[in-house]
Amino acid sequence: MTSAATFLSALFGGARGARAGEEFEIAHSDAEWKSILTKEQYAILRAHSTERPFTSALNTEKRKGLFHCAGCGLPVYSSDAKYDSGTGWPSFWQSLPDAVGMREDSSLFMTRTECHCRRCGGHFGHIFDDGPPPTGKRHCINGFALTFAAAGA
Repeated sequence: MTSAATFLSALFGGARGARAGEEFEIAHSDAEWKSILTKEQYAILRAHSTERPFTSALNTEKRKGLFHCAGCGLPVYSSDAKYDSGTGWPSFWQSLPDAVGMREDSSLFMTRTECHCRRCGGHFGHIFDDGPPPTGKRHCINGFALTFAAAGA
């Protein structure tokens, strides 16, 4: 990648993949991730892309159940913490315990809290301070980064 392309990628696209020193329980080569994930999942989970709002079926998912990382299957969010934020992305006021890792993301001329799967490092989205009680947090998550398993299914 040229220096200009590297600069623009860092400026507009944020970090790519695991950062220096980060290790995850589940790790694959880039080629392996591309063979495991769909094109959309790869773009979000591994290349930190963002899906267009209102494009994921999980945005309107209302059944009881668990949302899992599409990369490694780790349960990361419960339907009990899901709410309609009106943003066009699945939103949760908290993750399941020990499911989500966080890091600072300084792309797009602002500092945000990026959240990712603690087991495989897959990018989920960002966490904001404009959510409902009891946490006041909004985990704004890319639906293509998740799979859903209905309770009792």
